[in-house]
Amino acid sequence: MVSLFSCSGGEAPADRPLPSVPAGYIDKHMPQGWWTDPKVIEEGEKIFRGEENPDVNCSNCHGKDGVPTRRGARDFRAVGLISRFSDSYWFWRVSEGVPMTKMSAWKGKLSEEQRWKVIAYEHTFSHGGQPAPHDDYK
Repeated sequence: MVSLFSCSGGEAPADRPLPSVPAGYIDKHMPQGWWTDPKVIEEGEKIFRGEENPDVNCSNCHGKDGVPTRRGARDFRAVGLISRFSDSYWFWRVSEGVPMTKMSAWKGKLSEEQRWKVIAYEHTFSHGGQPAPHDDYK
């Protein structure tokens, strides 16, 4: 998993619109209260670090502290970029991967609930490691 939201291979740089979320994902939204729920975030961290499923270890590329360890991996500390992602966009990319990058599709290895939990955890990196609400920029 090298790039969750790479600016290469079809992803938009900061000055261009993001790709449109496909119909199958547009109505997907973070469950109420999960952006800041400590239990959800703790469970998301375990998924992110590969403790729940050793085949899914986001920290291998994105770093245990959100500092990417591999070239091309999305830096979740980038507030300006992360704030552009609607929850449905983020869920789509974790689920389906990012074309023409090494970011894999995780829908076959993580349940929908697990994908939301890991997204909630990843979001903390853009807020100094703290849970924070995420405005949905549709």
